[in-house]
Amino acid sequence: MPNKQIGQQPLVTLLSDFGDRDTYVGIMKGVIAQINPRLRVIDLTHQIPPQDIAAARFCLMNAYPYFPVGTVHVAVVDPGVGSKRRAIAVEFAQGFLVGPDNGIFSGILSQSLAMSTTGYAYAAVELTNLNYWRTPQPSKTFHGRDIFAPVGANLASGVPFKQLGKEIDPASLVKLHVGECKQTTTGVMGCIQYIDNFGNLVSNISGSYVQGKTWNVQAAGLSIPGCETYSDVKVGEAIALVGSHGWVEIAINSGNAHSRLQLDWQETLQVVLT
Repeated sequence: MPNKQIGQQPLVTLLSDFGDRDTYVGIMKGVIAQINPRLRVIDLTHQIPPQDIAAARFCLMNAYPYFPVGTVHVAVVDPGVGSKRRAIAVEFAQGFLVGPDNGIFSGILSQSLAMSTTGYAYAAVELTNLNYWRTPQPSKTFHGRDIFAPVGANLASGVPFKQLGKEIDPASLVKLHVGECKQTTTGVMGCIQYIDNFGNLVSNISGSYVQGKTWNVQAAGLSIPGCETYSDVKVGEAIALVGSHGWVEIAINSGNAHSRLQLDWQETLQVVLT
């Protein structure tokens, strides 16, 4: 489990679907500063589409490796806020996760599980210790302010993980299923797991499948050539390539693949090795 290096300043990241028009993000930062003004806070993004847990899952999964061990990641995309869904914290090899138990952490945790040879490589608690909440009577609509931000700040300030609440079975955490990736006789079948701001269609097919091979993607009735850079095709043409995140994606050179091809989340595609 994570250990902070001696002298390392505590670090908290924030991710939400709050946008930047309202004061929600600023209020969460204020709550964190009230607990420990020395904490460093980094905004991963607050532009997750409203209630889009799948997009939050993807963004967290691809961001966490770039932060120091011991970082506390607070994520609030929470359409079930105020309901019986659990508020949780997770301790894993790279740090800590704080947020709702709605599948938002399932991308990170699936990777942790895949890398483990001894079963579950993480521990989880339900946030039942009111001493680390902002108030024992939290708002029914803003747990980011009243539970998740203060818990994250306390955790980053050195409160022991197990003091945050009661331990829960890691196997009981909600998993968000985004579709399976299956090898076929001609390549790999997968689906779209994320659509970025440029309209690029990111699949759940690892780039390792196509490394050093000639390939194309079959999607939307098209055969889209697998290339290395956007400029390998003419402006306006479709292209498949491995993005910086390591997943096969479909793009339009200087265009928007989502609007052009009318493909959406979880729609299927196939990588064909030629």
